[in-house]
Amino acid sequence: MLNKIKPKLVVILGPTASGKTDLAIKLAKKFNGEIVSADSRQVYKEMNIATAKPLQNQKSKIKNQKYLVNGVPHYLVDIIYPDKEFNVVIYKKLAQKAIKDIQKRGKLPFLVGGTGLYIWAVIDNLKFPKVKPQKKLRKELEKKSKKELFQIYKKLDPKGAKFIDKENKRRLIRAIEVCKVTGKSFWEQRKKGKPLFDVLQIGIKLEKEKLKKRIEKRINKMFKLGLEKEAKKLFEKYGEIPPLQTIGYQEFKDFFEGKITKKEVKEKIILHTLQFARRQITWFKRDKRIHWISEDKEAENLIQKFLSK
Repeated sequence: MLNKIKPKLVVILGPTASGKTDLAIKLAKKFNGEIVSADSRQVYKEMNIATAKPLQNQKSKIKNQKYLVNGVPHYLVDIIYPDKEFNVVIYKKLAQKAIKDIQKRGKLPFLVGGTGLYIWAVIDNLKFPKVKPQKKLRKELEKKSKKELFQIYKKLDPKGAKFIDKENKRRLIRAIEVCKVTGKSFWEQRKKGKPLFDVLQIGIKLEKEKLKKRIEKRINKMFKLGLEKEAKKLFEKYGEIPPLQTIGYQEFKDFFEGKITKKEVKEKIILHTLQFARRQITWFKRDKRIHWISEDKEAENLIQKFLSK
């Protein structure tokens, strides 16, 4: 019996500030594509500057194409308020739905972003443990630092501790929650399902110094665009909710309390972004299916070859 041909999906990934959005828009225009974001922060409304959200510059008349950037529809950008529940399970469901809709219309879907777990949830059709939020436990864990949470998780799930993002407080809390409720390893409960798509993964590779310069340039631009004002508005409206424990916002807390200067805020954001980019690179290097490129033309050639298969 012949295997059913799976619909094609192109993934563009890489560390923060590596130029994923610009490359994806260029490729989407060339290959009749549309973009599904794989960014765990760009999903939130009102969180625009620190998340480097591509700003829409057109309105579409087509149903479900509300977010257009340079003529290219983007999905899962600006869809939910920061105080609402959002996680990888919700993301996976919405992303797969958007991808199938794009394919149905004869277009090529591009899954674009730097949140590795979101990308793999889609391409590997990951199945996550069904555990309801434990409000009392979460309240207790919220009081702890990321370092303390990681130590708790490490004792519960030594294998998973080797892979989890230590700096992601929300993910650490969820992992501890699942371990405590089920009595099993959180990591081992995430099973791969039957793949739904024929996938090509393209990663953007940049020299360390070039990436550092791009990060510094981006953060200087964020300050000029009014990052301080945006952070102040968000903290005043929502308080210290988990999505605001994001690089670019969290560093302002001490500034608003008069503990550090604005110059120190900027330095901290640059340092934390560089550290985050390094963690992303380490995370992505685990996946040997990724084709790493340093020139746009390489991506075009890979896609042409992939589509002609």
